[in-house]
Amino acid sequence: MGDIRKILSQFHSKKRDNINSTQKSVTEPSIQPSSSEIPDLFFDDILAKNKLTRTEITVLIFLYRQVWSRPNQYKSHGIGPLNSYIEMANYLHITTEDLSHNLRSLENYGFIETVRSGQYFVRKYFTEVLDTKYGQDYDQFF
Repeated sequence: MGDIRKILSQFHSKKRDNINSTQKSVTEPSIQPSSSEIPDLFFDDILAKNKLTRTEITVLIFLYRQVWSRPNQYKSHGIGPLNSYIEMANYLHITTEDLSHNLRSLENYGFIETVRSGQYFVRKYFTEVLDTKYGQDYDQFF
């Protein structure tokens, strides 16, 4: 039995070789996926207590990642870089009207505040109460 395995191990499947050679020529070099930290309380508290739409969640997480998960010179203040509404809407695959509506909705919840058009203050823990509970004061900026 050991001799048969030894003999068979010398032969390779033609089908597998064709698949590998096709994949190598068609695909680009692999890019490692990135990740962003989102506090567990977003899933445990915010989503449970607030009935957010899918688009509201998408916009909120987009802004949260931009402020807290990526390099940002205003990170300690919770302020994101300026965004073009058109570019942001295109990136999120929504209309600019939907984007404006969802930004107003997120402001009503208190998750974000407009600093100026296209720039937002985004709470690290999503609500003022949770910011206070976890000791986030934004360097007394507001």
